[in-house]
Amino acid sequence: MRGSEEILTANETQGYELFKEHCASCHFGPALGGLSFEKMGRAQNYFEQRGGALTEADNGRFNVTKLEKDRHQFKVPTLRNVELTYPYFHDGSVATLEDAVKIMARVQRDKNLSKDEIDKIVAFLKTLTGEYQGKSVSLLQEKDFQ
Repeated sequence: MRGSEEILTANETQGYELFKEHCASCHFGPALGGLSFEKMGRAQNYFEQRGGALTEADNGRFNVTKLEKDRHQFKVPTLRNVELTYPYFHDGSVATLEDAVKIMARVQRDKNLSKDEIDKIVAFLKTLTGEYQGKSVSLLQEKDFQ
């Protein structure tokens, strides 16, 4: 993101381009998110597609503000270390990053991404996993933080 073209593989670079096209309208800024609240299901009804009864947590920001315009509004999460922060969404209903990307494209942007497009976006998202003392956070164990 700072212009170093040799740092990403071809797949990751293509994933970044797809990310900018499909995801960056909400996931923007230095942490790729965390700067806005957005309605869950802007293009298609997420809650209907998820199934099950609505919960209080599904009300989102409405629970704090009591303003109807804030119902189903959620803070857009940052994507730093996103491969490690499963299960996904406010309700923890999605187990994989691939499914999260597929669902978000559909319910937020009304896009049905191909498996190849999803795989490339996920490859890019995995590049957002940080390091601690020179090791990928995804490889660390609890003892490494003590």
